[in-house]
Amino acid sequence: MELTRRDALAALAAAGVGAGATRVADSGAPAPLTDREVETLVAVADVAYPSAVSGVASFVRRYAVARVDADADYRAGVRESLAALDAACRDWFGDRFAALDADARRRALRQVGALAADPDPSGTRGPRIRYYVLNELLAALYTTPTGAGLAGLENPPGYPGGDVSYQRGPHE
Repeated sequence: MELTRRDALAALAAAGVGAGATRVADSGAPAPLTDREVETLVAVADVAYPSAVSGVASFVRRYAVARVDADADYRAGVRESLAALDAACRDWFGDRFAALDADARRRALRQVGALAADPDPSGTRGPRIRYYVLNELLAALYTTPTGAGLAGLENPPGYPGGDVSYQRGPHE
C-alpha cells in the first residue's frame, strides 16, 4: 500500500498540526530537521512499518518536518532522542542508526529499550526514543486511511464512511 501526501496530511491533522505547517516540507524553506535526522526517522520507519507499506521515505519526510516545525519543544525532544539513538548505535555497532542494516536496526531499538519501554518524554533514553520517535511514527501511520486499512480499520475515527462501513465486519 502506497503512502501518499494525503496520508501525511491526515496524520498531521490527527496530530493537531494545521495544514499551513505542511508547506515547510514542500517549500524548500530551511527545514527544522537536518537531512541526517530525517534519514534516521526514515530508517526507524523502515523497520517499524509493515513491509506492505511503500512510499515510506516521502511520507515520513513530509510528516516529520511539518510536525516538528509546529512545536519547538517537541522538535528538541525529537532531536535529542535521535542523537541518543545514534550515539548508542555508534557505541554498539560502530555506525549511526541509518547506516545499519535492518536486522541491526531492530536490535538497536530493542537494546536501547525503545521496544519495551513505556513512552515518557521526560524519561531515560529508551522511553524518550519510544515517545518521540517510535510511537510518533507508528501513530502517524495508523491514523492515515492507508495505515488504518492495514490494521483492518477501513474507517478510522474522524474519517466518514457512511452507515454501511460500521455495519460490515472487518473482512467483508
